[in-house]
Amino acid sequence: MSVKPFSQENNDFFESVWDVVRLIPKGRVTSYGAIARYLGSARSSRMVGWAMNASHKLTDVPAHRVVNRNGILSGKMHFPDPDYMQRALENEGIQVKDDQIQCFQQLFWDPSAELRVP
Repeated sequence: MSVKPFSQENNDFFESVWDVVRLIPKGRVTSYGAIARYLGSARSSRMVGWAMNASHKLTDVPAHRVVNRNGILSGKMHFPDPDYMQRALENEGIQVKDDQIQCFQQLFWDPSAELRVP
């Protein structure tokens, strides 16, 4: 499966971000920057964060699987309660200690490597 990169023809960046996030397998995590790079907009990781903040009204976007480039739960304050993100990750078998994913490199899912580039 592939997701169209951000362009004039596909200008709904948030929808593209959510499409990528829906593909992250259970028990894996990715970063804002990895999603931005996959979508052809490498300097837009902050905008990916905004898309994640806006995704909480959607039930099919596993926003808890998106962390910062160091595996830190930097977006946890945008969930229903501060511990929600960690609980959701732990329910998928991901160990979190002091707001940081343990074994981050082994659990990291890179959409550019895992998905076909359109």
